[in-house]
Amino acid sequence: MFSKKNALIITIVISMIIGLLCGYLINSSITKNKSDFSKTVLIKSGDTRIIEAGVKALDKLSEKQFKEQKKTIASRFSILSDIFLRLIKMIIAPLVFAVLVIGVAKVGDFKSVGRIGIKTLIYFTTATLIALFLGLAIVNIFKPGEVMHLEKPVASAETGIKSNAQDAKNFISHVIPESIISAMANNDILPIVVFALFFGVAAASIGKHGEIIIKACEGLAEIMLKVTNYVMNFAPIGIFGAITAVVIQQGLDVLGGYLYLITCFFGGLLFFVFVVLWLIAVLFKIKFYKLLSHIKEPILLAFSTASSESAMPKTIEALEKHGISNRIVSFVLPLGYSFNLDGSIMYMTFATVFIAQSYGIDLSMADQIKMMLILLVTSKGMAGVPRASLVVIAGMLSMFKIPGEGLLLLLAVDQILDMGRSATNVVGNAVASAVVARLEGEKF
Repeated sequence: MFSKKNALIITIVISMIIGLLCGYLINSSITKNKSDFSKTVLIKSGDTRIIEAGVKALDKLSEKQFKEQKKTIASRFSILSDIFLRLIKMIIAPLVFAVLVIGVAKVGDFKSVGRIGIKTLIYFTTATLIALFLGLAIVNIFKPGEVMHLEKPVASAETGIKSNAQDAKNFISHVIPESIISAMANNDILPIVVFALFFGVAAASIGKHGEIIIKACEGLAEIMLKVTNYVMNFAPIGIFGAITAVVIQQGLDVLGGYLYLITCFFGGLLFFVFVVLWLIAVLFKIKFYKLLSHIKEPILLAFSTASSESAMPKTIEALEKHGISNRIVSFVLPLGYSFNLDGSIMYMTFATVFIAQSYGIDLSMADQIKMMLILLVTSKGMAGVPRASLVVIAGMLSMFKIPGEGLLLLLAVDQILDMGRSATNVVGNAVASAVVARLEGEKF
């Protein structure tokens, strides 16, 4: 039934369906024009050499032209999703700063913050190891790279993705902000978290003058959540644009060609959510399905936009409605967006080994364990990097002497896979917040 409570979910689902249909019709129209174009050239040319080349050769000649046409038309629709995601991103920095300062101020001092922080990081590390191991287990059991026999990209092909070797110096440079204004301008969550931790503890320690700042942050957080509600009214339009643009460029045929890969990866994500996270919830006496019911809007939002960030403001609201205290949500959730992206982390091992399998490269168990341990470190703090998962995977390919152009095997369906991993990231961070709250003795 169309109730006010479920209005956003229903309109998002409707916009996804309309986007799929619209994208499919436009893609089919362009594809038909391409076929007609080839036949017309054959008929009109009268040149036996062209006729002997056949439709297949002409298809190759026109491929680039029609690919550009799809890209141009898709860009007109993706403007809608770009506007929505930009509206969300303008909220994130002030919201993260405000809620974290409030949360830290309520915790009180560095000792208490440190206690919660250690529990949070231990959980994040454990969840990351499980996700990395699960990615390896699925790709080794089902071997999509060997089963699918995909055509290899040419060795000179450019992926457009530059590898990023994350060493200790880079990590520290990324974590400690030179300027909080610069970090906020770039929506770089981890440096904002570090500054907010110091700021919140300092505000709590100076008494009455600090209370004024804390109250101001409470007001700012309320305002930003209100702005979030305004922005969410645009969500269905943004989601329509995002889905339509993807289908115009990729078509629905790509699903058939990559069905085995998509099934393997999404099956792994479902196993992680409904088995691993469910078991964790049972262990800590968390009502898992009740938690899922509270975060269903953020999950759908992350899935349809392929962006974990788009769901962050709504996730904060949902977790507080679930009964988790503001001090825990405001502390754990922002950290989770840099340290606990379960779906993205699982994708890193899965995708790297998939590409190796496609090239017939046998990675030993020792190599895979080494990869898992490296990713445990290099995956941290990458949330602010565009296309972060692909950047890290590019680095792994280089490190293990796997052809870098192999990334092109994934780019056709990366947006679809990103939808699944973004939704999983939301569930993973919600469970993380609930676990830390339980460890702090909260009842909800």
